[in-house]
Amino acid sequence: MRPACARIDLSALRHNLTIARQHAATARVMAVIKANGYGHGLVRVATALEGADAFGVACMEEAQALREAGMAGRIVLLEGFFAADELASIARLDLDLVVHHDWQIEALERWSDKQPLRLWLKVDSGMHRLGFAPERAVVARERLLHSGVCRGVPCLMTHFANADVREDRTTERQIERFNSATEGLPGPRSLANSAGLLGFADSRADWVRPGIMLYGVSPFAQGDGRALDLRPAMTLTTRLIAINRYRAGDCLGYGGSWCCPEPMTVGVAAIGYGDGYPRHAPSGTPVLVGGQRSQLLGRVSMDMVMVDLRGLPEVRIGDPVTLWGEGLPVEEVARHAGTIAYELLCNVSQRVRMEEAGGD
Repeated sequence: MRPACARIDLSALRHNLTIARQHAATARVMAVIKANGYGHGLVRVATALEGADAFGVACMEEAQALREAGMAGRIVLLEGFFAADELASIARLDLDLVVHHDWQIEALERWSDKQPLRLWLKVDSGMHRLGFAPERAVVARERLLHSGVCRGVPCLMTHFANADVREDRTTERQIERFNSATEGLPGPRSLANSAGLLGFADSRADWVRPGIMLYGVSPFAQGDGRALDLRPAMTLTTRLIAINRYRAGDCLGYGGSWCCPEPMTVGVAAIGYGDGYPRHAPSGTPVLVGGQRSQLLGRVSMDMVMVDLRGLPEVRIGDPVTLWGEGLPVEEVARHAGTIAYELLCNVSQRVRMEEAGGD
Protein backbone atom coordinates (compact mmCIF):
# COMPACT_ATOMS: atom_id res chain seq x y z
CA MET A 1 0.00 0.00 0.00
CA ARG A 2 1.33 3.42 -0.97
CA PRO A 3 2.34 5.13 2.28
CA ALA A 4 1.14 8.65 1.44
CA CYS A 5 -1.63 9.39 3.95
CA ALA A 6 -3.65 12.37 5.13
CA ARG A 7 -4.78 11.90 8.71
CA ILE A 8 -7.92 13.95 9.45
CA ASP A 9 -8.33 14.82 13.11
CA LEU A 10 -12.06 15.11 13.78
CA SER A 11 -11.48 16.35 17.33
CA ALA A 12 -9.41 19.22 15.90
CA LEU A 13 -12.30 20.22 13.64
CA ARG A 14 -14.65 20.27 16.62
CA HIS A 15 -12.15 22.19 18.72
CA ASN A 16 -11.74 24.82 16.01
CA LEU A 17 -15.51 25.21 15.73
CA THR A 18 -15.59 25.83 19.48
CA ILE A 19 -12.98 28.58 19.05
CA ALA A 20 -15.09 30.10 16.28
CA ARG A 21 -18.16 30.10 18.53
CA GLN A 22 -16.23 31.75 21.34
CA HIS A 23 -15.29 34.63 19.03
CA ALA A 24 -18.74 34.77 17.45
CA ALA A 25 -20.43 35.51 20.79
CA THR A 26 -24.16 35.63 19.98
CA ALA A 27 -23.79 35.35 16.21
CA ARG A 28 -24.77 32.17 14.44
CA VAL A 29 -22.02 30.18 12.73
CA MET A 30 -22.08 29.09 9.09
CA ALA A 31 -19.25 26.56 8.67
CA VAL A 32 -17.81 26.92 5.18
CA ILE A 33 -17.03 23.43 3.86
CA LYS A 34 -16.86 23.97 0.10
CA ALA A 35 -14.12 22.44 -2.09
CA ASN A 36 -14.54 19.01 -0.52
CA GLY A 37 -14.25 20.45 2.97
CA TYR A 38 -11.05 22.30 1.98
CA GLY A 39 -9.61 18.95 0.93
CA HIS A 40 -10.56 17.16 4.18
CA GLY A 41 -13.66 15.39 2.85
CA LEU A 42 -17.04 17.11 2.50
CA VAL A 43 -19.27 14.68 4.40
CA ARG A 44 -16.53 13.86 6.92
CA VAL A 45 -16.17 17.53 7.82
CA ALA A 46 -19.91 18.16 7.93
CA THR A 47 -20.39 15.21 10.30
CA ALA A 48 -17.65 16.50 12.60
CA LEU A 49 -19.09 20.02 12.50
CA GLU A 50 -22.73 19.06 12.96
CA GLY A 51 -22.96 21.66 15.73
CA ALA A 52 -22.73 24.51 13.21
CA ASP A 53 -25.90 26.52 12.51
CA ALA A 54 -25.49 26.13 8.74
CA PHE A 55 -23.03 24.90 6.14
CA GLY A 56 -21.70 27.03 3.29
CA VAL A 57 -20.98 25.32 -0.04
CA ALA A 58 -20.15 26.50 -3.54
CA CYS A 59 -22.53 24.51 -5.71
CA MET A 60 -25.53 22.21 -6.01
CA GLU A 61 -23.36 19.10 -6.26
CA GLU A 62 -21.87 19.74 -2.82
CA ALA A 63 -25.28 20.52 -1.31
CA GLN A 64 -26.84 17.39 -2.79
CA ALA A 65 -24.04 15.21 -1.43
CA LEU A 66 -24.73 16.58 2.05
CA ARG A 67 -28.46 15.94 1.78
CA GLU A 68 -27.85 12.41 0.52
CA ALA A 69 -25.59 11.85 3.55
CA GLY A 70 -28.49 12.77 5.83
CA MET A 71 -27.56 16.38 6.66
CA ALA A 72 -30.90 18.02 7.46
CA GLY A 73 -29.73 21.49 8.58
CA ARG A 74 -29.40 24.69 6.60
CA ILE A 75 -27.09 24.63 3.59
CA VAL A 76 -26.22 27.89 1.85
CA LEU A 77 -25.23 28.07 -1.83
CA LEU A 78 -22.59 30.79 -1.57
CA GLU A 79 -22.40 31.42 -5.33
CA GLY A 80 -26.13 31.07 -5.77
CA PHE A 81 -27.40 29.16 -8.80
CA PHE A 82 -25.64 28.94 -12.15
CA ALA A 83 -28.72 28.33 -14.30
CA ALA A 84 -32.45 28.80 -13.78
CA ASP A 85 -33.13 25.08 -14.20
CA GLU A 86 -31.43 24.50 -10.81
CA LEU A 87 -34.20 26.32 -8.94
CA ALA A 88 -36.54 23.34 -8.68
CA SER A 89 -33.78 21.22 -7.13
CA ILE A 90 -32.81 24.03 -4.79
CA ALA A 91 -36.40 24.18 -3.53
CA ARG A 92 -36.66 20.38 -3.28
CA LEU A 93 -33.45 20.18 -1.24
CA ASP A 94 -34.51 23.17 0.91
CA LEU A 95 -31.31 25.14 0.27
CA ASP A 96 -30.54 28.75 1.13
CA LEU A 97 -29.66 30.81 -1.92
CA VAL A 98 -27.23 33.72 -2.26
CA VAL A 99 -28.27 36.23 -4.93
CA HIS A 100 -25.49 38.41 -6.28
CA HIS A 101 -26.50 39.56 -9.81
CA ASP A 102 -29.42 40.98 -11.77
CA TRP A 103 -29.74 37.91 -13.99
CA GLN A 104 -30.45 35.80 -10.91
CA ILE A 105 -33.21 38.15 -9.77
CA GLU A 106 -34.67 38.07 -13.27
CA ALA A 107 -34.64 34.27 -13.22
CA LEU A 108 -36.43 34.24 -9.86
CA GLU A 109 -39.02 36.71 -11.14
CA ARG A 110 -39.68 34.51 -14.20
CA TRP A 111 -39.69 31.21 -12.28
CA SER A 112 -43.10 29.69 -12.81
CA ASP A 113 -43.11 27.43 -9.71
CA LYS A 114 -42.62 30.31 -7.26
CA GLN A 115 -41.69 28.11 -4.31
CA PRO A 116 -40.52 29.97 -1.19
CA LEU A 117 -36.75 30.11 -0.69
CA ARG A 118 -34.49 31.53 2.02
CA LEU A 119 -32.53 34.22 0.20
CA TRP A 120 -29.29 36.04 0.97
CA LEU A 121 -28.55 39.31 -0.83
CA LYS A 122 -24.87 39.92 -1.49
CA VAL A 123 -23.62 43.52 -1.39
CA ASP A 124 -20.30 44.41 -2.99
CA SER A 125 -18.67 46.55 -0.30
CA GLY A 126 -15.24 46.55 -1.96
CA MET A 127 -14.27 43.02 -3.00
CA HIS A 128 -15.45 43.82 -6.55
CA ARG A 129 -16.09 40.22 -7.49
CA LEU A 130 -19.73 39.36 -6.80
CA GLY A 131 -22.58 41.39 -5.36
CA PHE A 132 -24.69 44.47 -5.92
CA ALA A 133 -23.09 47.89 -5.64
CA PRO A 134 -24.03 49.54 -2.32
CA GLU A 135 -26.22 52.14 -3.99
CA ARG A 136 -28.24 49.34 -5.65
CA ALA A 137 -28.75 47.20 -2.55
CA VAL A 138 -32.14 48.65 -1.61
CA VAL A 139 -33.61 48.21 -5.10
CA ALA A 140 -32.24 44.66 -5.40
CA ARG A 141 -33.75 43.78 -2.03
CA GLU A 142 -37.15 45.19 -3.02
CA ARG A 143 -37.12 43.12 -6.20
CA LEU A 144 -36.41 39.98 -4.19
CA LEU A 145 -39.23 40.74 -1.76
CA HIS A 146 -41.65 41.18 -4.68
CA SER A 147 -40.40 38.21 -6.69
CA GLY A 148 -42.85 35.87 -5.03
CA VAL A 149 -40.18 33.43 -3.85
CA CYS A 150 -38.65 35.13 -0.80
CA ARG A 151 -39.28 33.28 2.47
CA GLY A 152 -39.18 35.99 5.12
CA VAL A 153 -36.70 38.82 4.55
CA PRO A 154 -33.33 38.31 2.86
CA CYS A 155 -30.17 38.08 4.89
CA LEU A 156 -27.78 40.85 3.87
CA MET A 157 -24.18 39.81 3.35
CA THR A 158 -20.81 40.93 2.01
CA HIS A 159 -17.30 39.53 1.63
CA PHE A 160 -13.94 40.98 2.69
CA ALA A 161 -11.02 41.47 0.34
CA ASN A 162 -8.11 42.18 2.71
CA ALA A 163 -9.11 40.98 6.16
CA ASP A 164 -6.06 38.72 6.26
CA VAL A 165 -3.95 41.86 6.76
CA ARG A 166 -5.11 43.22 10.09
CA GLU A 167 -3.36 46.58 9.79
CA ASP A 168 -4.95 47.29 6.39
CA ARG A 169 -7.89 49.70 6.76
CA THR A 170 -9.69 48.21 3.74
CA THR A 171 -11.80 45.97 5.98
CA GLU A 172 -12.89 48.86 8.18
CA ARG A 173 -13.94 50.79 5.07
CA GLN A 174 -15.87 47.77 3.79
CA ILE A 175 -17.72 47.46 7.10
CA GLU A 176 -18.62 51.15 6.99
CA ARG A 177 -19.75 50.91 3.36
CA PHE A 178 -21.90 47.85 4.02
CA ASN A 179 -23.49 49.35 7.15
CA SER A 180 -24.29 52.55 5.30
CA ALA A 181 -25.82 50.69 2.34
CA THR A 182 -28.06 48.52 4.55
CA GLU A 183 -28.93 51.04 7.25
CA GLY A 184 -32.57 50.77 8.30
CA LEU A 185 -33.22 47.58 6.34
CA PRO A 186 -34.68 44.73 8.41
CA GLY A 187 -33.09 41.32 8.35
CA PRO A 188 -29.96 39.59 9.62
CA ARG A 189 -26.46 40.56 8.47
CA SER A 190 -23.37 38.51 7.64
CA LEU A 191 -19.93 40.01 7.06
CA ALA A 192 -17.20 38.05 8.83
CA ASN A 193 -15.13 35.30 7.27
CA SER A 194 -12.42 33.65 9.42
CA ALA A 195 -10.20 36.74 9.37
CA GLY A 196 -13.09 39.05 10.10
CA LEU A 197 -14.26 36.87 12.96
CA LEU A 198 -10.82 36.77 14.59
CA GLY A 199 -9.58 40.23 13.74
CA PHE A 200 -12.49 42.66 13.37
CA ALA A 201 -15.07 42.57 16.15
CA ASP A 202 -17.35 45.05 14.33
CA SER A 203 -17.87 42.52 11.53
CA ARG A 204 -19.45 39.72 13.57
CA ALA A 205 -23.09 40.86 13.20
CA ASP A 206 -25.76 38.09 13.10
CA TRP A 207 -23.98 35.37 11.09
CA VAL A 208 -20.27 34.61 10.80
CA ARG A 209 -18.81 32.42 8.07
CA PRO A 210 -15.58 30.76 9.26
CA GLY A 211 -13.77 28.65 6.70
CA ILE A 212 -10.01 28.17 6.85
CA MET A 213 -9.81 28.53 10.65
CA LEU A 214 -12.00 25.45 11.07
CA TYR A 215 -9.17 23.41 9.57
CA GLY A 216 -6.63 24.79 12.04
CA VAL A 217 -5.08 27.36 9.73
CA SER A 218 -4.55 31.03 10.50
CA PRO A 219 -6.49 33.30 8.12
CA PHE A 220 -3.85 36.00 8.50
CA ALA A 221 -0.91 36.65 6.20
CA GLN A 222 1.60 36.13 9.01
CA GLY A 223 1.89 33.47 11.71
CA ASP A 224 0.06 30.17 12.00
CA GLY A 225 -2.94 28.65 13.74
CA ARG A 226 -1.13 27.77 16.95
CA ALA A 227 -1.09 31.40 18.05
CA LEU A 228 -4.88 31.47 17.70
CA ASP A 229 -5.42 28.26 19.71
CA LEU A 230 -6.33 26.39 16.51
CA ARG A 231 -5.36 22.77 15.90
CA PRO A 232 -4.39 21.34 12.48
CA ALA A 233 -7.10 19.07 11.12
CA MET A 234 -4.91 17.47 8.43
CA THR A 235 -1.49 15.90 8.83
CA LEU A 236 0.02 14.76 5.52
CA THR A 237 2.59 11.99 5.92
CA THR A 238 4.49 9.34 4.00
CA ARG A 239 7.56 7.14 4.62
CA LEU A 240 11.16 6.91 3.55
CA ILE A 241 11.61 4.29 0.83
CA ALA A 242 15.36 4.73 0.27
CA ILE A 243 18.47 6.14 2.00
CA ASN A 244 21.49 6.88 -0.21
CA ARG A 245 25.01 8.25 0.22
CA TYR A 246 26.35 10.79 -2.25
CA ARG A 247 29.68 12.51 -2.85
CA ALA A 248 30.39 16.22 -2.78
CA GLY A 249 29.34 17.65 -6.15
CA ASP A 250 26.70 15.00 -6.93
CA CYS A 251 23.55 16.70 -8.24
CA LEU A 252 20.12 15.36 -7.31
CA GLY A 253 17.00 14.60 -9.31
CA TYR A 254 15.52 16.14 -12.44
CA GLY A 255 17.66 18.95 -13.79
CA GLY A 256 20.28 18.39 -11.10
CA SER A 257 19.05 21.59 -9.47
CA TRP A 258 20.65 20.86 -6.08
CA CYS A 259 24.24 19.66 -5.72
CA CYS A 260 25.71 18.12 -2.58
CA PRO A 261 28.13 20.53 -0.91
CA GLU A 262 29.80 17.65 0.95
CA PRO A 263 29.54 13.86 1.26
CA MET A 264 26.06 13.34 2.66
CA THR A 265 23.06 11.08 3.20
CA VAL A 266 19.83 11.71 1.31
CA GLY A 267 16.44 10.09 1.85
CA VAL A 268 13.72 9.45 -0.71
CA ALA A 269 10.10 9.76 0.46
CA ALA A 270 7.07 8.42 -1.40
CA ILE A 271 5.09 11.56 -2.15
CA GLY A 272 5.10 14.08 -4.98
CA TYR A 273 3.04 16.41 -7.10
CA GLY A 274 0.89 13.45 -8.19
CA ASP A 275 -0.28 13.38 -4.57
CA GLY A 276 -0.90 17.11 -4.49
CA TYR A 277 2.38 18.16 -2.89
CA PRO A 278 3.43 21.41 -4.62
CA ARG A 279 5.87 20.83 -7.47
CA HIS A 280 7.24 24.35 -7.05
CA ALA A 281 8.27 23.79 -3.40
CA PRO A 282 11.99 24.68 -3.45
CA SER A 283 14.97 23.08 -1.80
CA GLY A 284 14.90 24.10 1.85
CA THR A 285 11.15 23.63 2.28
CA PRO A 286 10.76 22.09 5.75
CA VAL A 287 9.70 18.50 6.43
CA LEU A 288 9.84 16.30 9.50
CA VAL A 289 11.70 12.99 9.26
CA GLY A 290 11.02 10.69 12.17
CA GLY A 291 9.69 13.73 13.99
CA GLN A 292 12.91 15.69 13.43
CA ARG A 293 13.14 18.79 11.32
CA SER A 294 14.75 18.50 7.89
CA GLN A 295 14.32 19.95 4.41
CA LEU A 296 13.59 19.12 0.78
CA LEU A 297 16.46 18.76 -1.69
CA GLY A 298 16.08 19.17 -5.46
CA ARG A 299 12.93 19.17 -7.52
CA VAL A 300 9.67 17.59 -6.42
CA SER A 301 8.90 14.60 -8.69
CA MET A 302 5.47 13.16 -9.48
CA ASP A 303 5.78 10.40 -6.90
CA MET A 304 8.83 11.22 -4.77
CA VAL A 305 10.77 13.90 -2.94
CA MET A 306 14.32 13.85 -1.60
CA VAL A 307 15.11 14.97 1.93
CA ASP A 308 18.27 15.99 3.74
CA LEU A 309 19.38 13.41 6.31
CA ARG A 310 22.50 15.20 7.53
CA GLY A 311 22.48 15.22 11.30
CA LEU A 312 19.90 12.42 11.44
CA PRO A 313 22.04 9.28 11.81
CA GLU A 314 19.30 7.22 13.47
CA VAL A 315 16.83 7.52 10.60
CA ARG A 316 15.91 4.27 8.85
CA ILE A 317 13.97 3.20 5.76
CA GLY A 318 10.29 3.11 6.68
CA ASP A 319 10.49 6.05 9.08
CA PRO A 320 7.63 8.56 8.81
CA VAL A 321 7.98 11.83 6.91
CA THR A 322 5.55 14.66 7.72
CA LEU A 323 4.91 17.16 4.95
CA TRP A 324 2.59 19.37 7.03
CA GLY A 325 0.24 19.18 9.97
CA GLU A 326 1.04 18.14 13.53
CA GLY A 327 4.44 19.64 14.36
CA LEU A 328 4.82 21.46 11.03
CA PRO A 329 2.26 24.18 10.22
CA VAL A 330 0.93 24.08 6.68
CA GLU A 331 1.23 27.88 6.65
CA GLU A 332 5.02 27.57 6.92
CA VAL A 333 5.20 25.10 4.05
CA ALA A 334 2.96 27.35 1.94
CA ARG A 335 5.21 30.35 2.49
CA HIS A 336 8.24 28.36 1.32
CA ALA A 337 6.30 27.20 -1.74
CA GLY A 338 5.10 30.71 -2.59
CA THR A 339 1.43 29.88 -2.17
CA ILE A 340 -1.26 29.77 0.52
CA ALA A 341 -2.39 26.99 2.84
CA TYR A 342 -5.81 26.88 1.16
CA GLU A 343 -4.23 25.65 -2.08
CA LEU A 344 -2.10 22.99 -0.40
CA LEU A 345 -5.03 21.52 1.51
CA CYS A 346 -7.42 21.57 -1.44
CA ASN A 347 -4.90 20.01 -3.83
CA VAL A 348 -4.31 16.74 -1.95
CA SER A 349 -5.11 14.15 -4.61
CA GLN A 350 -7.46 11.18 -4.53
CA ARG A 351 -4.65 8.65 -4.45
CA VAL A 352 -3.63 9.86 -0.98
CA ARG A 353 -5.25 7.59 1.59
CA MET A 354 -7.36 9.41 4.15
CA GLU A 355 -7.62 8.16 7.71
CA GLU A 356 -9.73 9.57 10.52
CA ALA A 357 -8.56 10.23 14.04
CA GLY A 358 -10.17 11.80 17.10
CA GLY A 359 -13.57 10.33 16.44
CA ASP A 360 -14.55 9.97 20.09
